[in-house]
Amino acid sequence: MSRETLLAYFDAIEQQLLALPNFYVEQFTATILSPERANLKLRARLQAKYLLAVSEALRVIDGQVTQLDYRYHFQDENNQLIFRYDSTPHFPDLASFPHHKHLPEEVVATDKPELPQVLREASGYLR
Repeated sequence: MSRETLLAYFDAIEQQLLALPNFYVEQFTATILSPERANLKLRARLQAKYLLAVSEALRVIDGQVTQLDYRYHFQDENNQLIFRYDSTPHFPDLASFPHHKHLPEEVVATDKPELPQVLREASGYLR
């Protein structure tokens, strides 16, 4: 059952990517490590100039896909950071520790975003 949950998660992400205009997927690697564990690596270009790089370590808990660790990195054509969400525990003073968001000039507290939310946020830069 957990394997099917992971496959459904990967399929949902793929369908969301296909529905987004001006997205070109360079890499979509979904690796199932065990019936309850998987990794997702994703690289997508937006209008051939922005890069969204995604890394998720996943686990199925009580029938739900949960991110054990994640990084959602978005940059422009000059390799300059626009934003990055991650769970690396290096800002212990933030209220949302270990979750945080890097911006070009600061790091802010934030709840862990879901990947579809990150896809929408990145799409907002195309307007």
